Amino acid sequence: MTQLNVYIRLLGASLFIIPRIQGQNLDSVLHGTGMKTNPDQKKQANGVTLAPEDTLPFLQCHCSGHCPDDAINNTCITNGHCFAIVEEDEHGEPIFASGCMKYEGSDFQCKDSPKAQLRRTIECCRTDFCNRDLQPTLPPLGTDGLFDGSVRWMAVLISMAVCIIVMIILFSCFCYKHYCKWVAKRHCYNRDLEQDEAFIPVGESLKDLIDQSQSSGSGSGLPLLVQRTIAKQIQMVRQVGKGRYGEVWMGKWRGEKVAVKVFFTTEEASWFRETEIYQTVLMRHENILGFIAADIKGTGSWTQLYLITDYHENGSLYDFLKCATLDNRALLKLAYSAACGLCHLHTEIYGTQGKPAIAHRDLKSKNILIKKNGSCCIADLGLAVKFNSDTNEVDVPLNTRVGTKRYMAPEVLDESLNKNHFQPYIMADIYSFGLIIWEMARRCVTGGIVEEYQLPYYDMVPNDPSYEDMREVVCVKRLRPVVSNRWNSDECLRAVLKLMSECWAHNPASRLTALRIKKTLAKMVESQDVKI
Repeated sequence: MTQLNVYIRLLGASLFIIPRIQGQNLDSVLHGTGMKTNPDQKKQANGVTLAPEDTLPFLQCHCSGHCPDDAINNTCITNGHCFAIVEEDEHGEPIFASGCMKYEGSDFQCKDSPKAQLRRTIECCRTDFCNRDLQPTLPPLGTDGLFDGSVRWMAVLISMAVCIIVMIILFSCFCYKHYCKWVAKRHCYNRDLEQDEAFIPVGESLKDLIDQSQSSGSGSGLPLLVQRTIAKQIQMVRQVGKGRYGEVWMGKWRGEKVAVKVFFTTEEASWFRETEIYQTVLMRHENILGFIAADIKGTGSWTQLYLITDYHENGSLYDFLKCATLDNRALLKLAYSAACGLCHLHTEIYGTQGKPAIAHRDLKSKNILIKKNGSCCIADLGLAVKFNSDTNEVDVPLNTRVGTKRYMAPEVLDESLNKNHFQPYIMADIYSFGLIIWEMARRCVTGGIVEEYQLPYYDMVPNDPSYEDMREVVCVKRLRPVVSNRWNSDECLRAVLKLMSECWAHNPASRLTALRIKKTLAKMVESQDVKI
């Protein structure tokens, strides 16, 4: 009897609501009334149970924005829930709406997913017009969607960090592998340092040792173990110079002064090349800086590249000319001795123990030293090129270092020099030598007049000229350093002027050879009765 009463009540309610819900979209959760319109599903017969939604009372809800087409006075009817919703549009503005939610899926819709792409909040209730009192608010920024975005960004950042760490580890392994090889090479070179030092008798001077090696050895310098012994026994006294390659120190070995050139580790190629050139057979000459020893000192963690030579207190020609003036004899002595050193470098000595021809490639006043007797000796052979006529090969060092732009010949500046032949390197040296003679001549006093010391082209290019600066002056305009008018009034300077002009000729084939320069200056020295 109770089930029959429930059925009669539901049937009456259905008859009342059917006219109102015609045309309503039953597929929309928010618009539907939640009623089943198939009467066969609503019938209750003997042994048949009603559907769950048929046992729920119908609600009247306020609707706005989500009203069905047949809504009257902004009122809709459902057996589900009344709802109110606020959501953020694409411009970030809140939009409010309310209406009826059908029974099916209403529990899921009322809970809503906090991970929706747009910010929104849905609130539901189950009494007539209860959604009028609902006031949903948008979730705060950064708690839901923004949080998910942050998580995604965090995952991306972590992935990138892991990739970078892996790359760093791989690169470190690569560097460590090469470092181990480098240390192994150094160890092979340095292992003899752990052995006993070579015995050098007390009282033996460096000159004695070198003379013995010249007379009884191959003529290529002291034995390697003797060089290492000397290097270990040297005491550093003070730094006397610094350049792009490293530092120069004045040191002492058994009371004798020596110059110690300490190369930066990045200049190992220059150290190796200069050591190789100095130890060339028959290289020793009074106008070439005297070589004593070379050594690599240190362990795997630090390295010092030593080149030990004779020490000359007067320093370089550059330093000397800045503070001293010359007379004709001093000028000729400097020029002639420098020419002798250059001629020895350029000359090939034939024989089983011969010497290859050598081009300096970085001649300048800073690379020529002044000896106590007022003569010159050529130094810094780190860029030197060797030539052996037997093999007809030009031995160019594997060195990233380049010469000094201010002293570069025109063919070097415009890159027309033929690097496969040796003679162009020789002629480039002659051009540089002409500029050095100009520097000397400016400091020669005639009639009580002398110019202050200046570098070549000082009045045409900046202090640190670029290739373009030098190319414009030397190659395009074909200018040369300015010559003072007073030189023409002095016989000696007039002859020197003619000599330097033939040295710095634009055409390399027109330049004098080092031997010709040496012979010309020898005649001038003889005429001036200069003691060499």
